[in-house]
Amino acid sequence: MSQSRATDFTIGSIPRHLIVFSIPMLLGNLLQTFYNTVDSIWVGRFLGPEALAAVSVSAPIIFSLVAIVMGLTMASTVLVAQFAGAKKPELVERTIANSLVLLTLAAALVSLIGIVFRRPILRLVNTPAEIFDMASDYLAIFLAGLVFMFVYNALSAIMRGLGDSRTPLIFLAYATIINIVLDPLMIFGVWPFPRMGVAGAAMATDVAQAISAFLGLRYLHRAYKIPLDFSPRSLDPFLTRNTFKIGLPAGAQQMVVSLAGLAVSSTVNSFGKTVAAAYGVGLRLDQFAFLPAMTFSLAVSSLVGQNLGAGKEDRVRETVRWSITLAGGISVLVTIIMVLVPRILLSVFTQDQSVLEVGTSYLRTVSLSYLPLATMFTLNGVMRGAGDTMPGMINTMTSLWFVRVPLARYLSTIPALGSRGIWIGIASSPLVGLALSWGYYRTGRWRKKVLRHPEITPSPTE
Repeated sequence: MSQSRATDFTIGSIPRHLIVFSIPMLLGNLLQTFYNTVDSIWVGRFLGPEALAAVSVSAPIIFSLVAIVMGLTMASTVLVAQFAGAKKPELVERTIANSLVLLTLAAALVSLIGIVFRRPILRLVNTPAEIFDMASDYLAIFLAGLVFMFVYNALSAIMRGLGDSRTPLIFLAYATIINIVLDPLMIFGVWPFPRMGVAGAAMATDVAQAISAFLGLRYLHRAYKIPLDFSPRSLDPFLTRNTFKIGLPAGAQQMVVSLAGLAVSSTVNSFGKTVAAAYGVGLRLDQFAFLPAMTFSLAVSSLVGQNLGAGKEDRVRETVRWSITLAGGISVLVTIIMVLVPRILLSVFTQDQSVLEVGTSYLRTVSLSYLPLATMFTLNGVMRGAGDTMPGMINTMTSLWFVRVPLARYLSTIPALGSRGIWIGIASSPLVGLALSWGYYRTGRWRKKVLRHPEITPSPTE
């Protein structure tokens, strides 16, 4: 297998690796978030608050449907990183082929389920009647293109495991530009496209993701000499079993997050379209705010995976210290910005004064949780890099379903708080999650989860 832009994290400066590896990922995550936000900007600014609410209601549903499969992409990063750190290129190649087949099959299944059950799901989360049909149309078209999104994310996860964070950025840039160009053409019906409204925003996203996935597959084949065989015979029983062993808890963690998001959305939607629109815009801005911490978390997983695979635990501890310092510092800065100028940020999406007022309350409350979230993301990244994903799932379930969801619902019933009670509930849960993650990290049990392939890894007696 050609190494191309792969990086060996088992040698060299840890802070340099973190920063150099994180910068392309941060830019890529910014592009990804902007890519997802373009729909909201066009829809909110030109189609009105009802259309914006339709897109906003759809976001947590999409996240819920893709959560489990996204856990499998995280498993791909872990396995590729550990085998790359152990200097087993033949096993890296087999892992890549295995991951692509698994994720393609999973994407087709999730897409079908989502399209068939989208309307019952929309009813389940109390979607307001005036935006129901728009949300249903948006979901149907977006979900039809899930396979392209999964393939691209699988490719990005694989390349991160190899230490290559720059190439996915290039393909994402292509997709973002295409989406920006196609959005107004398909939304407003500029020749040769029909006027599709909210559904046009979803169609533009599908086309952009398809092009990005195709380019990524071609690069993987040419640069890393990976054969692109999508038939079930490419599946390796050992790798498949361990992909699910690592990926299912990680995916379940994402599912727990997304289902909690749906539960909170249900409470939000009960306050009407204005609060629903403000919450949707607030979530978009949250995505930007979380990016530095999430990026360092992904970088930590790759560095930890390679160094544990190579048996260098001292470099793992240094990775944790530097990541918490860098991610925490950036999170404090972002919090200050959110508290000081929330209306300016919100006005990018809408000029509706009622939405701006509710959105300001959201940002000034929820942004106080950014620092504990950043630290928790780093610790979860360490455990994920070791292949120990079950504790993260348990910690997340506890903080969301025993704190966020019930507290948000209870506080929102207090007349003096109203919708602000939901924001307080959201901001409280990361403190519990951080305490649980730190406690488990200190036990050191995650160090024992590094995977050894029986066919290739030498036994201790050799």
